Amino acid sequence: MTEFGDLLGWLFLVAIVALVLGVLLSALRIVPEYQRLVVLRLGRVIGARGPGLVILIPIIDRGVRVDLRERYFDIPPQTTITADNAYVSIDLLVYSKIVDALPSVLNVQDHQGASRGIAITTLRAIVGSMLLDDVLSKREDINEGLRGKLDEVTNRWGIKVTAVEIREISPPREILEAMAKQMTAERTRRAIVLEADGRRDATIRVAEGDKRGAILKAEGARQAAVLEAEGYALALEKILAVARHLDSKTMSLQYLDALKVLGASPATKLLVPAELTEFLRPLTEHALRATNGGGGPTEHLVAEPLRSEGRGAERAG
Repeated sequence: MTEFGDLLGWLFLVAIVALVLGVLLSALRIVPEYQRLVVLRLGRVIGARGPGLVILIPIIDRGVRVDLRERYFDIPPQTTITADNAYVSIDLLVYSKIVDALPSVLNVQDHQGASRGIAITTLRAIVGSMLLDDVLSKREDINEGLRGKLDEVTNRWGIKVTAVEIREISPPREILEAMAKQMTAERTRRAIVLEADGRRDATIRVAEGDKRGAILKAEGARQAAVLEAEGYALALEKILAVARHLDSKTMSLQYLDALKVLGASPATKLLVPAELTEFLRPLTEHALRATNGGGGPTEHLVAEPLRSEGRGAERAG
């Protein structure tokens, strides 16, 4: 009996120690950095604890862990009706995080399920107010509208909706076929318009090139005429400058050279300028002075050879 009583005593002691250890372990909680522990004492919230070591009073205190990391949930494909009575199927992702641990525990039972329900109803309301073309082309506007509506509702739960992303918009097959035909027709129209614009630009460029060529040609002809006239003017100025320095003897020699050239020609008629007698007068006077020894008047002697020369020229003619 004594040994049996000792065994029972040891077993009771072990049970007491285990119970004490269990109570101590249940009173100690280690909270990670990304979590908070909402403590309820006798059903009344006393605040959020953590991170680190948190001590709870056994049986009296109860802790609810809240994860502060960003999480997401997907919305399964939802069939919605647009403003122009077209059916589309839309599925999306919602990203959110808890920014205040207390409201997420006290104000909502299942914040993720509640957010999913709000997202579905808001999606149908937004898509129902838009045309099909706007739904297909304004995906970012739908995302922003959903995010704003969800964030406004979940704010009272201490939840921040960070992003809403539509994964896929699936219109019916008939609408897809109509869209494909419309896209083909639009591309054909653009190709025809681009081809017409190209031809028009080419015609305009050719016309502008011809116009510029004609202008340059006319400008070149004008400049050539101006240069030619300027050349003639310079030549005349040089001739005039040289003529100013010529005397009567030089001109007489020039006339004699001209008569020599004319006499060598096979022509039967000879035209003698009237000014030739005036230019030849000094030469004849000099010749007569040399013949007569430099004495006496020579006017009748000069006139007589000129008359005889004139009659000879007439007979030659």
